[in-house]
Amino acid sequence: MSFGTGEILNTLAAWFRPLLGFEPYNKKNVDTNQATALAQIGILESHLSTKTYLVGERISAADFFLAGIVSKGFKYVFDAPFRAKYPNFSRWWATIANHTSYAGKFEFIEEAVKYTPPAKAPKAAPAPKAAPEPEEEEEDKPAPKPKHPLEALGRAELVLDDWKRQYSNSDTRTGALPWFWEHYNPAEWSLWKIDYKYPEELTQVFMTSNLIGGFFNRLEASRKYIFGSLSVYGENNKSHVTGAFIIRGQEHPPAFDVAPDWESYNFTKLDHTNEEDKAFIGDAWAWDKPITVGGTEFPHADGKVFK
Repeated sequence: MSFGTGEILNTLAAWFRPLLGFEPYNKKNVDTNQATALAQIGILESHLSTKTYLVGERISAADFFLAGIVSKGFKYVFDAPFRAKYPNFSRWWATIANHTSYAGKFEFIEEAVKYTPPAKAPKAAPAPKAAPEPEEEEEDKPAPKPKHPLEALGRAELVLDDWKRQYSNSDTRTGALPWFWEHYNPAEWSLWKIDYKYPEELTQVFMTSNLIGGFFNRLEASRKYIFGSLSVYGENNKSHVTGAFIIRGQEHPPAFDVAPDWESYNFTKLDHTNEEDKAFIGDAWAWDKPITVGGTEFPHADGKVFK
């Protein structure tokens, strides 16, 4: 799993995101990351030449985890020539993609996306001066396309930066949380519980904390529209990752799908009028209480804030 998040995830994203216009396009950087990603896929290709799954002969969390990481590759750049060159890797992914958990959600592409530079407006030849015509009302120009899907929602009454300053500069329990509940508007924002799907794969607490940090780095494009915290609860080789976020709008994909590994997490919508949900949000942002999973208590070990 560390090979997936620490190596493949970053290079794969740096390959296809500039092609789609999500990041500035630099051909040299794209080519370099493409070559690196293909070398990493080559390692998996060799490994899967004698194995059906990543670990043993039965499907495991590792297969689902890595399939989620490389799914964007099959969506954008792993085309027919790629699959012919990496048949074992492609066979493995097709097996996972056709599992009942995923079936019907993925399709192979025949041709990889290509970078299309922005069109330059042609220079108009100077036109001869014509007799002035009666002025006409200028046609309405179409609104510019939002840079981020959530930008189309417009300005919210609750200014997220104000809340972030409250959280940073006030005691969470006595200052920040009372301010938050006073200003929170459920028509503009929604609250979500986030859980890492594969706690059985977590090992050292510091490595799990780094996993959260990497996820947060890849959420950068949504920084203006979200705030939250994820924490590690427990100890080495026995921990869980959970936390709470406030996001602009009522659906979570537009806020989180900017991160290629967002599908490694479960998202549960919370109700601010439900006292249990409200208490969970406070605990997730205050870091002063343990969580209980399956009757076992897990103390707070480490946490990170996305603000």
